[in-house]
Order: sequence, then C-alpha cells, then structure tokens
Amino acid sequence: MPSAELSPRIAAAQRVVLAQTELLHREFGRVTSQWKADGTRVTAVDLAISENIFRALGAEFPADQFFSEELADPGAPIPVTARFAWVLDPVDGTNNYALGIPQCAISLALLQDGEAVYGVVYDLGRRSLMHGGPGVGAWDGDRAIAVNTAPLTVESIVGFHSPFDKTLLPAASAVLSQFKIRGLGSATLHLAYVAAGLFDGTVDFNVRIWDLAAAIPLVRAAGGEVRFLNGPQFPLRQFDLKMPRIVYCAGSPAMCARLDVLMSAR
Repeated sequence: MPSAELSPRIAAAQRVVLAQTELLHREFGRVTSQWKADGTRVTAVDLAISENIFRALGAEFPADQFFSEELADPGAPIPVTARFAWVLDPVDGTNNYALGIPQCAISLALLQDGEAVYGVVYDLGRRSLMHGGPGVGAWDGDRAIAVNTAPLTVESIVGFHSPFDKTLLPAASAVLSQFKIRGLGSATLHLAYVAAGLFDGTVDFNVRIWDLAAAIPLVRAAGGEVRFLNGPQFPLRQFDLKMPRIVYCAGSPAMCARLDVLMSAR
C-alpha cells in the first residue's frame, strides 16, 4: 500500500491529468504551433496544460518540485532537492497532436527521492487513463495490465524511433531485422503500450527523461524491465532541458535481454 505521503499525490496525479483532457480534445488538430530553438514543436496547449497541472499540484503540495519539458530555460541544470518531484510532458507527440494524428499523450511522473514511483499517461487516441507504479499495480482505465511474456517470435511487436545519431544505425538495423516494428511518434505511448501488453517491447535512441518518466513505473509495476544503455537515469539528481539523448530498451525480461544483445551492435 502507498504511504500516507504518497496516497494523496497519486490521487492528485490522476485528477489533474483528467482535468486537462477536455482542452486536449477540443484543440486536437486545430491548435497553432511554433518551433523552439532546438527544432521541436510547441503549441499553446502544451504551455497551458503544463501551467494548469503545476498550478493545481503546487497549491496542494507546495514543498514539491515541478519540472516540465515546457519549463522556461533556466540556462543551467536544476538540482532535484525535494523529496517529491514531478516530471511532466504536457503533450508527448506534439507533432502528431498539431497535425490531427491521435497518437499523443499527457505524461506525468511522480518522483520520490529521485526515483520514478508513479506515472499517469492519458492516451488521447484511446481516451484511456493509464496509471500505476510499483506497489500499487498498473492499470489501463479500470483494467489491470501486465507486460506480454509470450515467447519471442518474428511476430513480436517492438516500438521504434530511428536514431538521430547515425552511428547507431547498426544497432537500429539489428532490431529491425528481428521483429515487427511500430513507430507511433510518441515515446511515452511506446513504453506505456509495453506495460499494457499491446507492444512486446520498445527501443529508442532519441528520448529524454520527460518522454519516459511517467511510463517507467507503469512498466515496472506490470512486471517488465527498462534498461538504459548509455548510463543510468535514476535516481534523477538534476533536471536538464539540454540533457543528452537516452538510449534504452524495455519489455519483459526475455525481451530486454534480447534487445540488449541486438543493440550492443551500436
């Protein structure tokens, strides 16, 4: 059972995300967008959801820290010093969202002492709230979920994004040659779908911590593994908008072992 400090934060996490879904659906495919200095897209909905969620959580938990992909650039990494911290990607899959492609999500993670302990992912396309973490279980709406532990075959489905760093193409090619591939344009959904057993595994070469933080506890609560292949990411000691890209894989223990071997070609 979650602690007396964790329980109200779990309830609040679900509540504040659900409160933003009307806005998310209303502006889907309609919102205007701009381009940030790093070449990524941002919309007024990203900014509004980030502000709304952190205002609500801050009023209830003023001693917590709050980190968002849409945080104004502080110019330097921010140390994670509070016992509880929140990491938000207000719209993961902003390109999809702006273009009217439904594979996008609100992604909110709760950290305790730097570890991701609970996550909430609102899947716009399926209109489903996915939530959970170790010790509380993993859920897709009201349905308990678990990673797929069936034997691996050429029919196994792996979420995938092409690497930005072309020196990683051998590793990417190794994965492509072994499994069926799905690329949704949302790293959060790739990982959350592993937790739900919809995907057998996922790999990525381009993500940052806000893309993964909410879905990591879902996968772990659902019996899966998340392996970071270019250095540990938790406990999170600082939040850095300019952090290096993360290379990782996730799935059942057997899937992670297989992907780890394939990606060693990097």
